[in-house]
Amino acid sequence: MSVEDTFVSHLVELRNRLMRALIAIGLVFVCLFPFASELYDLLASPMMLALPEGTKMIATGVITPFFVPVKITIMVALVIAMPIVLYQVWAFVAPGLYSHEKKFVVPLIIASTLLFLAGIAFCYFFVFGVVFSFIYQIAPKSITVAPDIENYLNFVLGMFLSFGVTFEVPVAVVILVRMGVVSIEKLKEIRPYFVVGAFVVAAIVTPPDVLSQIMLAVPLCLLYEAGIFVSRFITPRQQTVDTNR
Repeated sequence: MSVEDTFVSHLVELRNRLMRALIAIGLVFVCLFPFASELYDLLASPMMLALPEGTKMIATGVITPFFVPVKITIMVALVIAMPIVLYQVWAFVAPGLYSHEKKFVVPLIIASTLLFLAGIAFCYFFVFGVVFSFIYQIAPKSITVAPDIENYLNFVLGMFLSFGVTFEVPVAVVILVRMGVVSIEKLKEIRPYFVVGAFVVAAIVTPPDVLSQIMLAVPLCLLYEAGIFVSRFITPRQQTVDTNR
């Protein structure tokens, strides 16, 4: 088979894998669409619990009440279909990996997915309730708090992404150690700088209140320590090559 034929076959396989992933997401979306409004109510519950009883959110756009629940449904469908999506990614790249790389990549994909979902869960079940209650308790009594549903969605997605990526720190540390980019001793040495950087990152990606910044920076530091601990059981690539020789 020529190089051109091989390239075309890879493109065809990539297209098929993408189509299967999109079909899986689409099927889950179709099943969840009748419950789009309930999904938004579930997402909004941390905010509604923090607001005075009887307070409701507002929608300033004409079609916003329709599109916002649809966006949430798509997001939930993507999360539910994630195992199928990841399997399609794995099935596409697996033929080009060595056996020892496959043994390393599979746990890495599973761990990164679970950590990302754990970050979202931590944000939803713990951070939102504390932050929303704190913000609206100190809000002036002379104003009426009525958040816009689209602004709330954008805020929630941004926070989910921030905490999801934050919880990937152990995976990043393990990868760096495995590739021989950095040693465990070096990671321990730069620990104070990482702590400072964690609070800087938290100040950038979270709302401008100290509480939410602390609630992101502290897990970031703890996950860094978890990455160092797990890395003790990982053999750097250079050492592996030397051993094989």
